[in-house]
Amino acid sequence: MLQQYDKNTVNLRDFDECVSLMRGGSKTFFAASRLLPKRVRQASVALYAFCRVADDLVDNSKNPAFSLEQLERRLDLIYSQEPMDFIEDHALSHVVHQFKLPRPLLDALMEGFKWDTQIRFYPNIEAVHDYGARVAGSVGAMMSWIMGARNPSTLARACELGVAMQLTNIARDVGEDARNGRLYLPLDWLQKEGIDPAQWLKNPTLSVGIQNVVAKLLNEADRLYKKSSVGVADLAPEYRAAIFAARLIYAEIGQYLRADNCDSVNRRSVVPFSRKLWLLIQAKIQAPWITIPKSPPAALDAIAYLVNACEEHCAIYNLKHEGFPNRGFPQRVEWVLELIERRLEDQENQLGRTFEQQSSRVFQNMSGAVNTADLRS
Repeated sequence: MLQQYDKNTVNLRDFDECVSLMRGGSKTFFAASRLLPKRVRQASVALYAFCRVADDLVDNSKNPAFSLEQLERRLDLIYSQEPMDFIEDHALSHVVHQFKLPRPLLDALMEGFKWDTQIRFYPNIEAVHDYGARVAGSVGAMMSWIMGARNPSTLARACELGVAMQLTNIARDVGEDARNGRLYLPLDWLQKEGIDPAQWLKNPTLSVGIQNVVAKLLNEADRLYKKSSVGVADLAPEYRAAIFAARLIYAEIGQYLRADNCDSVNRRSVVPFSRKLWLLIQAKIQAPWITIPKSPPAALDAIAYLVNACEEHCAIYNLKHEGFPNRGFPQRVEWVLELIERRLEDQENQLGRTFEQQSSRVFQNMSGAVNTADLRS
């Protein structure tokens, strides 16, 4: 029996129950989340729990359209601070209320779930990016938002990290997805390998062509991992190791898949616990040394609308684009000089205003003295 929801009182039991709900879920997520401060770790677990439960609800439903309608209704109640009596709804409602989480990000996730319920094919890698932006880029944006990093460049890197992770998931789960009637590989890549997507889906078997497509998808994921890594430097120091650990561990799945000859039809590549532990240590050591480039790379087209939604949300609620950039030494010097220059300009402006005020008072006093003399005469 759940306690009555109170938006002004955080029920820590809700967050603890979310951890229990996620037991047996994403081991990568929980390994990386252990490096987060408690406040953000609780929020991220609540977010992940709702996303996972929602995904399972749609996947296991005999009527996916109805399940999606129910999820939309649950989100409406969460955002009105009147959540239904589900642990994950209670916890997420606290997160939404505390962090002013933009609704369009969760709507994007729901749209991705809807795409999963449809017989949908993706003609090219750009279309796969569009799917990844919804089911994973949106989560990256929400995590960045919760951590207080809301400037457009950082949000773009967070979304791209999510898309990279989704590409890794797709590459790893080709056989499992096919047996469930789903195909996320770019159709034009398959056709270039002489594979008829519809026919292959009826009888998913491993071939050199499939191995080549999986390898190509992993290369695209690596490109986005590399691009997204610089966003870690724009997070507060206490968050960097956790996010970089998630990035390293997910990218490592691709390395193990390559070691398995890109066979994701007959097997599922897994990163051993000992290797994850080493990557966690590596992330803790390397994360503080990542620096942001002077000119941030252009955002992936597929995630632009997510970043724009966050920008609009900041404007509506007058929220600052907080960030904690980890600059290289030359950039730090330049930044300090800019701060000093701005400070000197402020001081000059203040001196100018003070001089004008004093001059005005002197003029007023002189005028008053003249008027008094006139009256006496």
